[in-house]
Amino acid sequence: MIRRHVEDGQPLTQIAKDAGVSLRTVQRWHAAYRRNGLAGLAPAEPMKRGRRTHPELQRLIEGLALSKPRRSIAAIARTAQMKAAQQGWPAVSYTTVRSIIRALDPGMVMLAHHGPVAYRDQFELVWRHRAERPNATWQADHTQLDIVILDTNFQPVRPWLTVILDDHSRAVCGYMVFLGAPSALNTALALRQGIWPKYHPNWPMCGIPEVLYVDHGPDFTSGRLAQTARDLHFEIIYSTIARPQGRGKIERFFGTLNTELLAELPGYLTDGQRQPDPVLTLADLDVAIGDFIADNYHDRPHPELGETPQQAWLGDGWLPRLPESVDELNLLLLRVAKHRIVRRDGIHFQGLRYVSPLLAAYVKEPVVIRYDPRDISEIWVFYNDQFLCKAVDPGHAAATVSLKEIQTARAARRRELRGQINQRIAVVADQRSLAAATLAKPVAKPPKKPKLRTYFEDD
Repeated sequence: MIRRHVEDGQPLTQIAKDAGVSLRTVQRWHAAYRRNGLAGLAPAEPMKRGRRTHPELQRLIEGLALSKPRRSIAAIARTAQMKAAQQGWPAVSYTTVRSIIRALDPGMVMLAHHGPVAYRDQFELVWRHRAERPNATWQADHTQLDIVILDTNFQPVRPWLTVILDDHSRAVCGYMVFLGAPSALNTALALRQGIWPKYHPNWPMCGIPEVLYVDHGPDFTSGRLAQTARDLHFEIIYSTIARPQGRGKIERFFGTLNTELLAELPGYLTDGQRQPDPVLTLADLDVAIGDFIADNYHDRPHPELGETPQQAWLGDGWLPRLPESVDELNLLLLRVAKHRIVRRDGIHFQGLRYVSPLLAAYVKEPVVIRYDPRDISEIWVFYNDQFLCKAVDPGHAAATVSLKEIQTARAARRRELRGQINQRIAVVADQRSLAAATLAKPVAKPPKKPKLRTYFEDD
């Protein structure tokens, strides 16, 4: 376009009209060509934008933002402005200081102010390990459930849950629902259920693990569990203190149970209703959790595995390692032990009577009994630390009676007797009130004799 004007003499107005460009633009191009030649028509470099903060001042602001104690942005801005005035540097605004601080690496800020532990938990890469085969590693942990149930005294309480999870298949090998704080007994009962075969078709998980992965809770660090591990030949590995990442798989199961099962049950704790009306008992919740695990969780594909936990645990077929007998397992794991004397009619415990033909030779002898609190229809009897026999309650030989049911029945009987006592005491109280009212009535006094003496002759 400029060549047509310079070489051909065409007017700039005609060139601008033909090209559809403003006349002022064509005139500016022509002036730039006359001033600098072809170089004057080259595109101009854009002006550099950004802050004009002195590099030393910027490093000062970043250092203040990473120093302890942590300063506010306003305090850092005031310090930077004072430093700029002293050194004759361009002043910085609050907005500029805030932009410099926010441009810092978040991991660097976390490490500077919260230390390596917080940085590790937030920014370090996590290697998600999976056991190579089923029963290679089991995880055990507790959680307080977000639901309110009724205890034996019909009072609202929040139950606890202990879960034994297989690391390879994500299958639940055993669990225990209980009231009160976690204990070694509840862990032992959950481990016993996990080791011994179950009778549910969708619950084939059983056997002795090679490794039991737990935290540093007192129930997991007990000497009894350590002795059980030595007797059953498995290893206990404790997670690193304050490192929850290693237990993420079992925590995820707790979340699944909470959102998919407990949220559908009465008594579930929500943000809007922190005191719901409890309906279920401990036995009802135990049945609901067992059915959910066996019929739902084990029989649906796991998103990370691509197959169901049951399929992942079964694999191509293998034989788990089991104890020689359930009696040996009970001796190792059941810590509920009571001392009793064998009577002529059997062993008395919790209002029940347990008999066995083998007890005939041990009448009046001291024995130790062990039992499962979830089923006290039978007990295991030990004499001189040796397993003697299994005794059953004749009245419940074919039924499952839990300790909670016995306690509930005893509490109901006590309430009934207390009601009868109160009725009889009320009768006594009524009689006492009647007697007190009778004594309180004023007694008619004989008329007083006049103080003035009179004689018969005075008539």
